[in-house]
Amino acid sequence: MFQSMRYIYEVYKEMSFSRAAQKLFISQPSLSAAVKKEEERIDAPIFDRSTNPIHLTEVGQEYIRAVERIMDAENSFESYVRDLTELRHGALSIGGTNFFVSYVLPPILSRFTASYPSIHITLVEGSTSELTEKLSAGTLDLLLDNSELDSLVFDRKVIQEDHLLMAVPVDFASNMEVVPYALTAADIKAGHHLAAERTPVPMHVFRDDPFLLLHERNDTRERAMTICRENHFSPKIRLELDQQITAYNLACYGMGIAFVGDSLIQNVPKAKNLLFYKLENRDSVRQISFYYKKNRYVSRALAAFLEMI
Repeated sequence: MFQSMRYIYEVYKEMSFSRAAQKLFISQPSLSAAVKKEEERIDAPIFDRSTNPIHLTEVGQEYIRAVERIMDAENSFESYVRDLTELRHGALSIGGTNFFVSYVLPPILSRFTASYPSIHITLVEGSTSELTEKLSAGTLDLLLDNSELDSLVFDRKVIQEDHLLMAVPVDFASNMEVVPYALTAADIKAGHHLAAERTPVPMHVFRDDPFLLLHERNDTRERAMTICRENHFSPKIRLELDQQITAYNLACYGMGIAFVGDSLIQNVPKAKNLLFYKLENRDSVRQISFYYKKNRYVSRALAAFLEMI
């Protein structure tokens, strides 16, 4: 059908079967037969062959208008695909908790949008559990998080390590028992906590202090509970929260001890009223990654983003 349309459109442009045949590199009898077959299909003549040059019939005029609409749609689609290939069109949805969207993502996103300014970016904030459900359902392309998601369901691209620390208000009396282990925010920003000679704190000193933990099913909460159990105590939970940044801010006001990653400390203003302690546990080290669903179609925009990071 589409080949017949192209043949007929060429005859219309040339108003001559012989010239159209030459342009199409086919014989005139073959072209005439193809046009005749299409006229039989629609049960109406397209060309008035009684004139010289030939002319369109009333049906032929409408046929050509239809062909031009089809050709325009085809050209538009080809342009869209070409633009998509060259990343002049496209969309990407990225999810993360408030901390990741506010502090970790911006420099990465800035580099990407500088290279691909026409890609439409949608940012979605929420809890890790909420965003994981969206990623699984396909309403998110990427999730930036430090949790360990199911490797059978999700692929990941690691961007950096995150080391979990204890953030303790300076006025807690327990600090006096572990003075040699204490680190300031400036120490964390300088990476002193990563030195091999830096000794992890004996955590049992803080067993009677109040803790600010995240809600259950959160990776930071699960790691904190494991670390406490392996140090032979159960934390006294004052508040349960949704976001690590919230726990950190409340710790700054003396509400309790929070477990926070060094990636957070690196990105927020120095807290003079907190002391930080290194933890000795494999669960204190985790990876910040971009997660995406396995076996899902990877758009060119998503592929370009993953290649860039």
